[in-house]
Amino acid sequence: MNREELKKILPHREPMLLVDEAYLNEDGTATGYYNVRGDEYFLQGHFPGNPIVPGVIQCEIMAQSACVLFADKMANGRVIPVYTGLDKVRFRNMVKPGDRIRVDTKVIRSFHPMYVLHGELTVDGKKCMSGDFSFAITEVGEREEA
Repeated sequence: MNREELKKILPHREPMLLVDEAYLNEDGTATGYYNVRGDEYFLQGHFPGNPIVPGVIQCEIMAQSACVLFADKMANGRVIPVYTGLDKVRFRNMVKPGDRIRVDTKVIRSFHPMYVLHGELTVDGKKCMSGDFSFAITEVGEREEA
């Protein structure tokens, strides 16, 4: 799926749409890609003269790349995916402008509307970040209680 196709399932829009293409693999996993252009808002102050994609943005890229796993649940436009947790997240290499990020994700547990996944973010085959993340698919307008 390209960006326009992804917009049919993801509620995110620029500048927070952080996946350029994503694919559902035959084995039930997902692979997504994002090209770091260098003009993104999150690079402007992180860090001047040495821009690095912030870890929290890498986590968001990972979550958005998994969207194709839930296309059937999200395509109606009346639900949104919201993060509920991050676990075992590790950063190993920096992600910089000009990098093409690849993200591979798989479902670990599911109990609708909650899902737990594992993801790995790589650049040129080098692992940059990995971790488990959970999210809920909620009706638009619902508020999550803390």
